[in-house]
Amino acid sequence: MAFHKTILFSTLLLLITSCAGQVNEAVPTSTALLLTSTLPVTLTPVPSETPLPLPPPPTVAPVEGTSSTQINVRSEPSTSGNVLGIIPPNTKVHIIGKDPGGNWWQILYEQGTEGKGWVTAQYVTTANADAVPVIGGNTTDPNNGNVAIVQQQINVRSGPGTGFNSLGTLNAQDVVGLTGKDANGAWLQISYSTGPDGKGWINAAFVQARGVENLPIITEAGQIVGTGTPTGIPFTPTATVLPAWADHDSQNDPVASVIFEPGGTNILVYSGDISSPQGDAEDWINFKPYSQTIFATITCTENEPLQLELLENGVPASVDIACGDLTKQIHVSPDFTYSIHVSASPSTSTLLYIHYTIKLETSS
Repeated sequence: MAFHKTILFSTLLLLITSCAGQVNEAVPTSTALLLTSTLPVTLTPVPSETPLPLPPPPTVAPVEGTSSTQINVRSEPSTSGNVLGIIPPNTKVHIIGKDPGGNWWQILYEQGTEGKGWVTAQYVTTANADAVPVIGGNTTDPNNGNVAIVQQQINVRSGPGTGFNSLGTLNAQDVVGLTGKDANGAWLQISYSTGPDGKGWINAAFVQARGVENLPIITEAGQIVGTGTPTGIPFTPTATVLPAWADHDSQNDPVASVIFEPGGTNILVYSGDISSPQGDAEDWINFKPYSQTIFATITCTENEPLQLELLENGVPASVDIACGDLTKQIHVSPDFTYSIHVSASPSTSTLLYIHYTIKLETSS
């Protein structure tokens, strides 16, 4: 029995050893057959010529100017435009454009939209005004565009007629954008930020504009009904003179004031309006010279009714100045303050309205 167990154990051991040898036997790997083929030649496409981008339009070099007094910087070339800030006297500004009438300068101003703003040209002097480009309108015919220049103070109304509410006022030399007209062209619709839908209406008799026949005709309800002005209806109505706006200035609180300084402000240009017997009957302009000579030039719509008086430290000076005179040389003292009193002759019948411009310049 023991013998048989020994044979059985030997047989099992032989089988186990044989199986282990088969598991550990290395299996030869076959060499893979690599097939190669020559691909057809592919031509690299030549890129088509790309046109160079157009060069940017030439930029106009800013023209340097100097403020002659404290002035407001506005968002539009109009006294109805939002005030963006204030520029002190004798401040250098960079002028980049002007309105079609040349009454407003567009300047570089960081606080404004796109870094720009508008100031009245009469308070900023420049030696190179001709180099300033016109913005809006047409350079050969500045008034032939969708803009109008206000000739005297007028009301802006909510509709085309005096029966509509007043939204505010515009002053002489304000520039407004035209958007439409009434059926006979007697009233013009303008862009006006505080009006309904940003619009307002003004009387066409008090603005200077051309190309009005191309504006759309707009009804009181705001509907566009055409563009042609009916024939037989006069476009320009007879202008009705309005009284000048009362600014309540005085000798101690003048409407304009400037201190002339060497290397700083040496010129003042001021345009104003007076009227009688209603409205603003007088204006005061003060100045303090640094030299002994001032050159004065005064123009106005009427020569006789306008009264002009020069005061030295509050005392009338024996100097005759009048509208229409050639540039007059006036001897002054740098130690004194001077005032020019502008007033309208008393009128008891029809309304007397006078627009004037005073230019004062120091000697070099």
